[in-house]
Amino acid sequence: MYKIFKPITGLLLSAALLLSINSNAQVAPKPAAELPKNWHLMDLKTDGYYGISLNQAYLFVKGKKSKTVVIATIDSGIDTAQADLKPVLWTNTKEIPGNGIDDDKNGYIDDVHGWNFLGGPGGKCDFTETTEEVREYNRLKGKYENLTSAPAGSEKEFAYWEKVKLQHDATLTKSKTEINQLQPVMNALMATSGYIKKALNLKSDASFKKADLIKITSTSDTITQSKNVWASVFEQEGGNETNAKIINDLSEYLAKLNNDVNPDLGARKRIVGDDPDVKDGKPYGSNILKFADAEHGTGVAGLIGAVRNNKYGIDGVADNVRIMAIKAVPNGDEYDKDIANAIHYAVDNGARVINMSFGKKISPHKAWVDEAFKYAAAKNVLLIQASGNDNQDMDTKPEFPNDMFEDGSSMDADNLISVGASADKANANLAGTFSNYGKKNVDVFAPGVKVTSVNMDAEFNTADGTSFASPITAGVAALILEYYPTLTAKQVKQAILASATPITGLMVLKPGSQTEKVDFTTLSKTGGVVNAYKALVAASKMKGEGI
Repeated sequence: MYKIFKPITGLLLSAALLLSINSNAQVAPKPAAELPKNWHLMDLKTDGYYGISLNQAYLFVKGKKSKTVVIATIDSGIDTAQADLKPVLWTNTKEIPGNGIDDDKNGYIDDVHGWNFLGGPGGKCDFTETTEEVREYNRLKGKYENLTSAPAGSEKEFAYWEKVKLQHDATLTKSKTEINQLQPVMNALMATSGYIKKALNLKSDASFKKADLIKITSTSDTITQSKNVWASVFEQEGGNETNAKIINDLSEYLAKLNNDVNPDLGARKRIVGDDPDVKDGKPYGSNILKFADAEHGTGVAGLIGAVRNNKYGIDGVADNVRIMAIKAVPNGDEYDKDIANAIHYAVDNGARVINMSFGKKISPHKAWVDEAFKYAAAKNVLLIQASGNDNQDMDTKPEFPNDMFEDGSSMDADNLISVGASADKANANLAGTFSNYGKKNVDVFAPGVKVTSVNMDAEFNTADGTSFASPITAGVAALILEYYPTLTAKQVKQAILASATPITGLMVLKPGSQTEKVDFTTLSKTGGVVNAYKALVAASKMKGEGI
């Protein structure tokens, strides 16, 4: 899963916040300048931000007619009532809403705007899950835990067990460490939040933002220290956030960590009712797309196609799309069965582009996902995938899903683009410090640092992650198909890669390092950042325009 937890774990960098609670510090650190909410859409030369030059792109196609493009998001769900998204939701016109009948006989009852592969009877949803290595470790440990060598005939599975155990132990150590680090942060945020609310005369269930801090007149040490804590937190998380949102995100992350340490291994069977290790074609899930964890998918959808120029929220990249929401990514790792079925669902219901802002380190049923990748390729559907947020080299430590297939073959997929996350300036910090990279296995970078999108029941949410770089790129793909609908998935990929002009000679901090610098061109196949204008120019040339 690539749900955005980088900002939350970033709070560890502010361990000094906790010290301020026990100190006599009186002055909050000077806040960093806020980025424009739409910096990711801007142009480097015109605006000074390394965005995707979207205004120039729309000027290029001005006067041309566009065709509606269906784009699917396989994610954590979506807020179907969000004002910036409701008008652009895909609607299954073959289904009569709410009649409890599978009108189009596709196996999914009342799938009006998409499908939830984590749903169960009674409006329930399995949205808090473990990581895959925890599930697999517990599935296999009874068989291999006390063995030092493979039983005859079980060599392959035993080798897999050893891989799983190694990853499980590393994950468990990391989770325990982060719980020990983050629980005191949570306690501090809860306590200081209470003091701030009291100083602002807010009710217990109310929230506050960065701008509210200047309204505090109390000079008591406790209030001043609490104010300093939240000033620092808002500086990291962005001025658009509320204290409630930050605390909720951290709570969700702690729940995920705790579920690794003390896993609820019966949740899937208890809630969904199927066996995720059996792909038998039987229907499962529900049509309910909005649950408490749908924020990630809502933000992803907003970046792709939030209604433009409506004076609300943000402007999405593409202006004529319908977003098909598929819920298959929990707070934890996704199941291979769900991803394979989600891809098939999207393809069969007319999606031209599928955004996949998720991934994991173990894939027990990779062959199922490989088959789905090949199915999408055969149906001319483009897959856009987040590279991941572990600041690691994907060429040496691949994550799943990927296009190196289980049978040893590789498509170097003509219909798959892997995206890393870039920042707003062409300087040493251009590559997101959290972003995965790889000269062979990451195709391009796109804006993914302090990117603002819509939020559940609200206008704005600012976060970091390749999970946001991916839908920005998917939006560019959709924009190309709006104006050049006859292009193949391969051609759209070629246009996007051609748009990412290599940024030669720029030395940047290697993701994960505070000192080591590398040439930006070594971090991806193209060595550049996605550009909507250049992508449209490349697409137009493929259609014989301007030649």
